[in-house]
Amino acid sequence: MSKIGKKPIALPSNVTVEVGEDRVVVRGPHGTLECPYEPAYVSIKVQDGQVVVERKGDRAAFRARHGLYRALLANMIQGVTQKWHKALEIQGLGYRARLEGRTLVLELGYSHPVRFDLPQGIECTVPEPTKINIQGTDKALVGQVAANIRALRPPEPYRGTGIRYRGEEILRKAGKLGAKG
Repeated sequence: MSKIGKKPIALPSNVTVEVGEDRVVVRGPHGTLECPYEPAYVSIKVQDGQVVVERKGDRAAFRARHGLYRALLANMIQGVTQKWHKALEIQGLGYRARLEGRTLVLELGYSHPVRFDLPQGIECTVPEPTKINIQGTDKALVGQVAANIRALRPPEPYRGTGIRYRGEEILRKAGKLGAKG
């Protein structure tokens, strides 16, 4: 039995889960999320204030999907009750960010400012010009948006400038040590 898959998911009082033929809809105070699933591999039931995922076989494909769908459901339930968030930091001389409506404008040392349009379902705040906070109900979308923003100027190992996750450690390289002059 999967260690993750066999754990039931506690359902908060303000969240409803509707299980259809091949998709699950989770509604909560922060929005609605929908996820398809494969009914040939698992069955999803809502009982006694809990969501239970049971697999229909014991082969590797069944075991893999058992833990997967349980984890996806747990992430959806947590997302509609308390939003997922990622924090980014910008380091570098003259590097800064600002928000213009639904567009994040980043000055990252290029000859032009980089404009990043935020997708639907993502909220962004810029409390300081060097800090970006990203929030949303969908865990995968929040992580993907944060990764896309970070990829605009990833941290470089010599000076440490660029966009990084808050608290991320960057391995620094020594640079040229043997130069004579």
